[in-house]
Amino acid sequence: MARPAIQAARTVNSVTDTQQDMVLAEPVVALSPNPVHRFWAIPMAGIAIVTLFAILASSMLTAERFTSIKRPYAIVPSDAEQVESRLKLENVQRYPSSGKILFVTIREPQLPLLSWLMFRRDDDIATKTYADIYGTDTPAQLDTRGQRQMITAQQSAEYAALSKLGYPIDLKPGAIVIDQIICFKANAAGTKCEQEAPSGKVLKPDDQLVSIDGVPIKTVDDLTPVLANHKPGDMVVVKYNRPGVSGTQTGTIELIASPDDKTRTIVGFYPFDTTTVGTAPFPITISTEGIGGPSAGLAFTLTLIDELTPGELTGGQRIAVTGTIDVHGKVGAIGGLPQKASAVRQTGAKYFLVPASQTDIAEAQAVVGNDVTLIPVATLDEALAALTKLGGNGDKLGTPGKDYTPS
Repeated sequence: MARPAIQAARTVNSVTDTQQDMVLAEPVVALSPNPVHRFWAIPMAGIAIVTLFAILASSMLTAERFTSIKRPYAIVPSDAEQVESRLKLENVQRYPSSGKILFVTIREPQLPLLSWLMFRRDDDIATKTYADIYGTDTPAQLDTRGQRQMITAQQSAEYAALSKLGYPIDLKPGAIVIDQIICFKANAAGTKCEQEAPSGKVLKPDDQLVSIDGVPIKTVDDLTPVLANHKPGDMVVVKYNRPGVSGTQTGTIELIASPDDKTRTIVGFYPFDTTTVGTAPFPITISTEGIGGPSAGLAFTLTLIDELTPGELTGGQRIAVTGTIDVHGKVGAIGGLPQKASAVRQTGAKYFLVPASQTDIAEAQAVVGNDVTLIPVATLDEALAALTKLGGNGDKLGTPGKDYTPS
């Protein structure tokens, strides 16, 4: 047996010897680059570097410097998430459902130039100014308002759901906090108030009313008899507390007639609903991490009802819901409906309950086409009726709370 080294050498020689008519290729002559090509290489490299720099810069610069829009922001779809996973109930029977109610969120980021160029004509994204979204409020005011609205939404949802099912729960009037000043005239786009009620010269959103003409004002019930002694045009001295400002402030304002009832005298603002809900008959906890504002109120309410009653309120389906709710079961409008509809479409949900008072329902429906059906509702009862039509048991809830006994 030959050694491996010798065998390998023989094998190579054998292969080489069997080749016939081998033609050696002529050596390739190395050519130097064409001077013309070399000339263009430099500017092309420069263009590539400039392009890369432009992309990087446009991703960091805001669009404000390159458009007529001041402080460009956007309203963009975020998510549609189950309420049930955020809900905790104790000392009460809970009835899990295969169907789920989804609350919908949006984001409002400031736009870099690159994003503005890419998405400014996208139907799923609404480009806005900072003032369009936030008005003249400071970040601290926005944070305070968002927290207050979220607390109100939870309490209103608890009261609306529990009272609907017959559970014992009461209401306690709260302080008068200004939500917004009445607007007499808005701009053509309806995004900014051009003429406010006279009270806007003194009072601002988030102010808490303390007294009028020396009469202490603790709740809305205290305000009504004081204003009954005045007529539109009267000048009154108001005292108020303003977040971030120490001490009670004083100013003089002109009263006006109510836009809805000319015989009724008002100060000229819309108040927050600071009514608080009494202690529920059993502990209820809703995690609101990452949620701002009151737009999930109706979704909270329907989920509570679904969890406290047997059967399927949604007919076993995943149904998206948006809208504020008050303690009387009235559903209120929200912002960014087209973008929320887009978020619903992305989750695959086929139905979306929305406030009937929205002015942009047609726009939102156009965004999602036939993929999602928007269903307008004005009250909790209408929402339950809509879910019944979709196969749910909203018409068979009864009043189980009347028979509730703490465990």
